[in-house]
Amino acid sequence: MKIFLTAWRAICRATLFSCALIAVLHGTFAWSANEPAAGSEFDLTAYRGKVVVLDFWASWCAPCKQSIPWLNELQARYAQRGLVVVGINTDTERAAADRFMRSVPIKFPVVFDPEGRFAAHYRIPGMPTSMVFDREGHLLRSHIGFRDAERTAREQEIIGLLESGK
Repeated sequence: MKIFLTAWRAICRATLFSCALIAVLHGTFAWSANEPAAGSEFDLTAYRGKVVVLDFWASWCAPCKQSIPWLNELQARYAQRGLVVVGINTDTERAAADRFMRSVPIKFPVVFDPEGRFAAHYRIPGMPTSMVFDREGHLLRSHIGFRDAERTAREQEIIGLLESGK
């Protein structure tokens, strides 16, 4: 049974990664002035000229409890250099998101997406998913999940973008 579960998890991870890679290669993560949540105050184009990390999270997501404090640190450390972190909460009930944010404070803007329109638009394969856009709005990276071991590499990726002026 343990071998089956291990194999099943590996297949699921590979499938999620493949779907995200195909979406990126086909340009489906395009910067759009017409975001899918009609009537929403959120407009990704408002951040043109900034390096943007769009982070999809949910209250039930255990890795989000680790990634959000790290994203808070990044926002504080690099905001003056042009970094903007925006969280997209995908909980269907706002109360769940509010409870989560009381226990894990978020120090960057949060957009609530209870119907999953943004997540569907960007084809989010799992939680958390962070998408890194350059200053011109091009998606450069998509990270699924959060691992402490990847913090340094991901931060260096952002520093490189901030220093390149792109």
